[in-house]
This record gives sequence, C-alpha cells and structure tokens, in this order.
Amino acid sequence: MNLPISRRTLVTSAAATATLLGVAPARAAGGARPAFLHGVASGDPLPDGVLLWTRVTPVPDATPGSGRGPDTPVTWEVSEDSGFGRVVATGTVTATAASDHTVKADVRGLRPATGYFYRFRAGDAVSPTARTRTAPAPDATPDGLRFGVVSCANWESGHFSAYRHLAARRDLDAVLHLGDYIYEYRSGEYPAAKYVVRKHEPEHEIVTLADYRVRHGRYKTDPDLQAMHHALPMVAIWDDHEFADNAWEGGATNHTPGTEGDWKVRMAAAKQAYFEWMPVRPSVAGTTYRRLRFGRLADLHLLDLRSFRSQQARTGAGTVDGASRTLAGRVQLDWLKEGLAASDTTWRFVGNPVMMSPVAFGALPAHLLRPLAKLLGLPAEGITVNTDQWDGYTHDRHELLEHLTGRGIRNTVFLTGDIHMAWANDVPAKAATYPLSRSVATEFVVTSVTADNLDDTLHVHPHTVSLPAVAAVKAANRHVKWVDMDSHGYGVLDVTAERAQMDYYVLSDKRDPAATSSWKRSYRTTSGTQRVERVKSPVG
Repeated sequence: MNLPISRRTLVTSAAATATLLGVAPARAAGGARPAFLHGVASGDPLPDGVLLWTRVTPVPDATPGSGRGPDTPVTWEVSEDSGFGRVVATGTVTATAASDHTVKADVRGLRPATGYFYRFRAGDAVSPTARTRTAPAPDATPDGLRFGVVSCANWESGHFSAYRHLAARRDLDAVLHLGDYIYEYRSGEYPAAKYVVRKHEPEHEIVTLADYRVRHGRYKTDPDLQAMHHALPMVAIWDDHEFADNAWEGGATNHTPGTEGDWKVRMAAAKQAYFEWMPVRPSVAGTTYRRLRFGRLADLHLLDLRSFRSQQARTGAGTVDGASRTLAGRVQLDWLKEGLAASDTTWRFVGNPVMMSPVAFGALPAHLLRPLAKLLGLPAEGITVNTDQWDGYTHDRHELLEHLTGRGIRNTVFLTGDIHMAWANDVPAKAATYPLSRSVATEFVVTSVTADNLDDTLHVHPHTVSLPAVAAVKAANRHVKWVDMDSHGYGVLDVTAERAQMDYYVLSDKRDPAATSSWKRSYRTTSGTQRVERVKSPVG
C-alpha cells in the first residue's frame, strides 16, 4: 500500500500532474510531428505486470474516428524513477488506423506491490510521464489496500473534478470505475440543452464505430480525467451508456432499429471502441467480466451485466421472477459463484454495475415519486420493482444469495454505481423480514461524477426536497442504512483484514471546473458481520 504523502485536495490539471512528476506533457509541433493528445493510462494491475495504454496522433488530420493516418511505431518504457534512469522494461508496438491509433502494452516481469513510472515515444515526440502500481503477490498479506471508486461521468452535465481530487491523493492503489465512463446521448438530450455545461463531440447520438471513437477521444481530452489516469492504474467495467441507455443482449431503450440500424452491429462497434480506448484487459472475448487478486487480503470479481441479460421486464408483466430471465447469463453467474466459493482471501469484492439490494417505496408525493422512479429504473406508479437492476432479475439474485448462504461464504461486498446516488446497504436474504432475517452480504453504492440525480432532475437546491424521499425509502427498506440522493462525487474504499470502509466524498458544484471536495459520510463492514455501520470519520 502506498503511504500517504498529503491529504490535501489540490486544484490540479493534467499539466500540473506532469509537473509533479518532473516531466512536461509533449505538444504537437512542426506540422506532421506525432503527438500524444489524449494522455496515457494504465490498468488491470497484476502482481507481475500492468496494462499500458495511449493514443498517438501521427499527423494532424488523424483525429479519432477519422480512419486516417499512417502506421506509427510507438515505444513504451517502464522505469523505477521518473527520470527514466532505471528502465526495467521497454518495447515497441505499432499504432494503426485499424485500432484508431490506440496502442496497448501488456507489461510483465515487474515486482509485486511496486510503484513504477511509464511513458511512450513516437519519433521525437514523448508522452507525459505517468505513475502506475502493481498488485501484491498472490500469497502476500498486505496491511491494507485503498481504492478510489467512481461511476457515471456525463460530459455535458459538468466537469470531472472528482477525478482531479482522486489524482491529487498519494494513498491509493488504483481507481475502480463501475461503468458509464462515457454517455451516448446526442447533445442537449440529457441534460436538456439549457442545462448543458459543455457539448458532446460528436453532437449527435453515437451509433457507429467512428462515433464511439470520437466520443471516447473527446473524453480523453479532459484534463481532470487525464490527471487521474496519469496518477493511478484503473480497473474498469462497463454499464449501459458505453452502449445505449438500458442496454440488454438484444437491444436498448435508447436504440431504434428502424433508424439506428442493427443492435448487434452497434454493440460490436461500441465494444470495439471501448477496448481500443480503455486500459482494460478482457479475460473473455467481448466482455469485461474478469477477476483480479490483491494478495490474500482481497479479490475483485468484475461483472458484465449488459452483454448477456434478458430484456428488462415491462411494468405489470409479472415476469421479474421468471427462471428463464437472466441478468448475468448462465456462464457468468456460474463463474461468479465458483470464484466466490473458491476464494481464499479475507474479502470478496464484486464490481457490480447495477444495485444488488432490493428497493421498495413507501408513501411519496407524485412530484418526488416520478423523478426518483426514473433514476432507479422503476415504473412511475411506484411498483416495487427496479427493473433495470437486480430487482428486475430476482431469480439470479436469489440463486446468488442462496449460494453465499449455503456455502457459508462471508465478507462479500458489492461495489456499485449506476443510479447517481450514494447508498450503504445490508444485503438481506429476505428483505421483507429484515432485520429478523439475516444479512448475507453488504453493498456500497457510489454516486455519479456528474450525471443528474434528484435535485438536478427537479432543478432545485440540493437536499431541499429529497428528505421525504430518503425517509420513505429507508422506512420501506430497513436494510438501507444511508442514501444521499443529491450529491456528486466519489468514494474511497479502505480495506484491512478487520474491516472494509467506504468514505464518501462530495463536490461543491459539478458545474464548476475548480470544484472543491469534502468528506460526507463513512460506512464500514467488519469482518464476519455481513452488516454495515456508520463511522464518524474517514480513514486518515
């Protein structure tokens, strides 16, 4: 685990991060000189290696999605020092138009639990220097681990200040991104045009491979996003907006076959662009479900809950309990169950795109019920089914929770994004009789980086109207220990052998590029308890 150097949150940028490392970012010059305009990134740390990523712009008109530009050799270097006086690994890959001039290097032969510096070269152009870190050795017993946790970053809804604040910390091992890294909408659709902070590129809804590449490229120009990638390795999974809203195996709410083409073609294009532009190592072709280990302290089971799911249930259809309907797919669900049962680590974390815990509504006025139902994926009339999340696929959930109970699997923690709110939940075996019935796992849900939540939807000052909604949800769901419906920010998960604690941080204003960050709440689960409890201060 990295020792903390500073707990202050700094207003920085990608350039400031590079300055901190002692290397200034390369800039395009001299016409056709190659340039690294989209930063660098690392991801999926292993005990002996890490995945490195960048995109080179070989000539000025070789923009993302253009299909233009020559093949370009790109050299990567990994060093023990920021001055690259102790290079421990190097190699060359070729950037081509076929991969949108993105490149990856799956570097091996590194030492466990070690920080490294890396960079890329193309001709005389040099990328920014960035930091990364390997995972602990498989049988190591680290004193602790610490991860930043984020989800739901809509470009048009605000600035990515949460990423800047995570980049400024010196105590994190990695960042876990739980999905909706990009959004697919046309400009002015979500949020409405008058609330747009900055416009998407392209401005139309993304459908083709070129469209998805352009949108990913736009995101990778954000200075705060670059700063985070330059400071920390990322472990990422996708949710629906990497494809289209409420995506399932055969379609999406935000996809019209008659005008937007074949869904399988669109999904294949979205997946290709994702794997080109993200520092993700797919373990199963075309999906993001995979498993990472962090010594004997924790393993991380990462899910893909869009590629194999059945279509979301319709309101009143009465099909949410059907055994033929699936969220994870048979193969992935068996893989998860087997991995949890075979785990020999203290903690079993599940990177979970949509909320596991059940949600029912108590009495709510219509002006609160409608926007809250929209955020949660519930029918507007308040039927207690969250159809886009595990609530809409109760057979899969029951099978998984029965597996945890029957096999005596303890210390399972679901880490969740998607719904633009922060939650701390027990996961009950039977919600209707909780707390008389047992809790079999726990769940920490992080809010959105920028995507709209309740106060944004109602266009009111934060926390002025959400209190009755919070009270109603908690009254009807006694396993919900806390929910914040209005804030934007990120989480920091701190793990020791004794407990796993989520510290929730909130931003002062997502529309302000210099937004400050402050601690809001902390919850933890103690080893062996399967319950969450409030903690009065963050770790450190």
